[in-house]
Amino acid sequence: MKRRTLDLMFSLGGVVIAILLTVAGVVLTANANFATDYVTSQLAEQNITFKTLDTLTPDEREQPGLVEYAGQKLTTGKQAEVYALQFIGLHLKNTAGGKTYADLGVPQSQLRAQVAEAAKNNDPNLAALQQQLAEVTAQRETMFKGETLRGLLLTTYGFSEFGVKAGQAALVAYLAALVMFLLSVAGFFHAWITPRTQPFAPIEAVPDREQINA
Repeated sequence: MKRRTLDLMFSLGGVVIAILLTVAGVVLTANANFATDYVTSQLAEQNITFKTLDTLTPDEREQPGLVEYAGQKLTTGKQAEVYALQFIGLHLKNTAGGKTYADLGVPQSQLRAQVAEAAKNNDPNLAALQQQLAEVTAQRETMFKGETLRGLLLTTYGFSEFGVKAGQAALVAYLAALVMFLLSVAGFFHAWITPRTQPFAPIEAVPDREQINA
């Protein structure tokens, strides 16, 4: 095979790979833009705004990100993560002493049974038990709403991270396409300056015995 032919084959192959990488980069970029735009539009519809700096409590000021985003409207995945973990998470912890929605189900059921029993027996502690049940029920409803919003925001953050990763992958694809294109250009140039008759890895003639003995 001629060296020039081999150069042209590899160069054309490099061009094809560069085109494929460019197409992959375009697709990844489109996905990244979709994720970013979708997350922004969905979060903007929630109309959530971080507390202003002057209204933050001492506990809130100690949470990472709440001071940085103070007063800003929540529109990005990173803001959603901060709001879910630092703001909602802090207040949910303070609401029921660290208990979750599921944890509060047991005392709520127990109090309901106690209230029913007290009402049946005309227990003088009925009013106090009803008050306790109302407090636990309110706490559980708050935990349910807070944990639901927290989960939705964290899901949104996770979706936004897919967009970020897609953007990074697109950049790698573009850089790889550029490298392949430059290598292909170098290959075409080498083919152009290589004589048409020059073979690839020419086989040297092996002298016969008479030549060796001579």
